[in-house]
Amino acid sequence: MNLENNIAFAKQLDEQDGLKHFKKKFLIPQHNGKDSIYFTGNSLGLQPKTAKDKINDILNDWGTLGVEGHFKANTPWMHYHDLLTKPLSKIVGCLENEVVVMNSLTVNIHLMLVSFYKPTKQRYKIICEAKAFPSDQYAFESHVQLYGLNPDDIIIEVAPRNNEHTLRTEDIISVIEQHANETALVLFSGINYYSGQVFNMQKITEAAHKAGAYAGFDLAHAAGNIELKLHDWNVDFACWCSYKYLNSGPGAVSGVYVHERFATDKNFPRFAGWWGYDKSTRFKMDKGFNAIPTAEGWQLSTPPALLLATHKAALDIFEEAAIENLHAKRKTLTAYLHFILYDINKKNKDQVIEIITPANKEEHGCQVSMLILKNGKQVFDALCNEGVLGDWREPNVIRVAPVPLYNTYEDVWKFGNIIQNIL
Repeated sequence: MNLENNIAFAKQLDEQDGLKHFKKKFLIPQHNGKDSIYFTGNSLGLQPKTAKDKINDILNDWGTLGVEGHFKANTPWMHYHDLLTKPLSKIVGCLENEVVVMNSLTVNIHLMLVSFYKPTKQRYKIICEAKAFPSDQYAFESHVQLYGLNPDDIIIEVAPRNNEHTLRTEDIISVIEQHANETALVLFSGINYYSGQVFNMQKITEAAHKAGAYAGFDLAHAAGNIELKLHDWNVDFACWCSYKYLNSGPGAVSGVYVHERFATDKNFPRFAGWWGYDKSTRFKMDKGFNAIPTAEGWQLSTPPALLLATHKAALDIFEEAAIENLHAKRKTLTAYLHFILYDINKKNKDQVIEIITPANKEEHGCQVSMLILKNGKQVFDALCNEGVLGDWREPNVIRVAPVPLYNTYEDVWKFGNIIQNIL
């Protein structure tokens, strides 16, 4: 398709979009009485209009039934989280017994480290990307210190080459091979939060396994965004939040994937809690942990029904739209954004925008990170004043993420027109 930088072309793309009616299912923040251009789904997705009804259903049942709501509610709380397993398995590409909804993201990363980071005299190193999200870094450090080890000696960070913003897959694999005999765990983001780069999870997993190490991923910026095939890629474990592209609300409940070779092993090491206990005998309250032989065996506490309700509201929309359709639109939507930004650079005498997110469609999701080479914060503030909700990262990066469920091609064109006028 030959792309064009004009409003008529953008409207034509929207008219042809089979997902165009899904925007009406979300509440759009307003700016001067009009819909804002909301490009911050990479930080917090928009609220589904049905979320309030789902929450009210829980509140109404709580008010009328009290504790009996666990079994007698219209949607019994006891089994509510079971409703989320199938749609999530489609989104992250796994078997239904490999996924569970529980806790928050960093808590789940800690739980996975308990199970999958078991340093020995021979194997003790963790390999990750440089400038991983801070919570991941803190989690690594604390587990290493728990074993009386020095993080500076144990954690190997793979950094981009000089004057490059993203990592090369061959460099990641080279570092894994270099430390193969000493590596216990390789844990990367699925997408780097700063650059928006998608890592080749399949090749990283293969390299980790060849080295004799476990492979895990933080999918905070990947789940609900890019195509995932965790089971087929043979990934050992992964965690994600659901408040970004999964649109389930601020601080929403997290998700965990554990490959079935571990999920079905009731003796695989983990921290235990009563909700992970075998369902058929859970209420006997016996001593001795007997894990559910699925990813549910990592559950600790009674699930938060109100958070599950907003998560279900969002996942219902994903089910209706179909994840493959969302991936198709995401690719064309972000390609149009790249095209618009490159066109702006061509029109300006001096380059002002450097896109640090890879242009290759296999190496990026919705997010595009722009390095603003002059007056970055002023440009960002001006965008906000024009009703564009993006994200500022020090020292001079603006992150924007048009998402297929509620953003349009016209949004992309308007954003380009606004930033061109600012520059």
